[in-house]
Amino acid sequence: MKKILFATAMAALISGTVNAETIKLGVILGYTGPIESLTPDMAAGAELAIKEVSASGALLGGSKVVPVRADTTCTDSAAATAATERLVTSDKINAIVGGDCSGVTTAMLQNVALANGIVMVSPSATSPALSTIKDNGLFFRTAPSDARQGQVLTAILKEKGVKKAALTYTNNDYGKGLANSIKTNFEKAGGKITISAAHEDGKGDYTAEVGALAAAGGDVLIVAGYLDQGGKGIIQAALDTGAFDTFVLPDGMIGDSLPMAIGSDLNGSYGTVPGTDSPGAAKFGDMAKAAGFKAGPFSSESYDAAALIMLAMQAAGSSQSKMFKDKILSVANAPGTKIYPGELAKALKILKGGGDVDYVGASSVELIGPGESAGNYREILVSGGKNTTARYR
Repeated sequence: MKKILFATAMAALISGTVNAETIKLGVILGYTGPIESLTPDMAAGAELAIKEVSASGALLGGSKVVPVRADTTCTDSAAATAATERLVTSDKINAIVGGDCSGVTTAMLQNVALANGIVMVSPSATSPALSTIKDNGLFFRTAPSDARQGQVLTAILKEKGVKKAALTYTNNDYGKGLANSIKTNFEKAGGKITISAAHEDGKGDYTAEVGALAAAGGDVLIVAGYLDQGGKGIIQAALDTGAFDTFVLPDGMIGDSLPMAIGSDLNGSYGTVPGTDSPGAAKFGDMAKAAGFKAGPFSSESYDAAALIMLAMQAAGSSQSKMFKDKILSVANAPGTKIYPGELAKALKILKGGGDVDYVGASSVELIGPGESAGNYREILVSGGKNTTARYR
């Protein structure tokens, strides 16, 4: 009898060892480019979840997960496609946390992920066009669509008594989609967009663009751009010429680097970025601080993107995208035990036992429709040279 029990135990041990594998997650973000000040914290958020799961030993028979980084540049679709192709074909990644900016994310999906059947969960690509793009059930996002952000910004503008606004946007998928959402919602609510004009990133002088915006006029200037390039240049030129003194800042403009670069002249400006005051957000903030990074814009969504991928793997019993893609919505939503940051090992054990989890995470995850976030926003007020929280919506 003892020999039989020993043999059974050894077989189980051997089986567990065989099942364990090294799983690779691509963390594909704009480490260079117009949001490069945001991506270190975003990557750190995703990698915090990866480290938590690996340390638990509870994923797929003790499998380890390792991150593999690649640069989207945020704006160069060819570079993002090449980087993603390399990770898929050479590094053999199992899934992708990314991309970040909407245009490169679209290119990554259409040129690489679809052809190779790789799941992508973006923490920050917000173009409304991604809601209806063909994705074969492979694309998800933990940040809400800009269709929602346009509604939230409109509510803020109306509450502040803004009747007319000039609007400039970065000339790409993100900027165009967001500008259209803002204009449609604001004018539907009775406001007037005096001008909606594109700007290019990477220019040294935005005087001409600001001249056209100033000629159209408005109570405020809405800058739907990027905080480390064109958007910052537009604001500085507007201040230098006295064209505008109050700026409305959607999510691509929110980050510590902008008020640091502009200084006190940015005080009084306001905007929106995905965020929540949930218990999960507070827990993630503490975890980020302990890990040596800041829970900045889109870092919580990055943690959640990585977490959803790994929980879906456990629910499916497989690290292969074609096997676990259909489990992402089920682990993200009710019914099931609510799961917060720091509780990924608990979730993995529940799933292994055949139970259900409702992953709330750091950003109050609730996936709707085509696999995107229902949407929570933090209203920002620049005060004392810093981005402060006015309220949550």
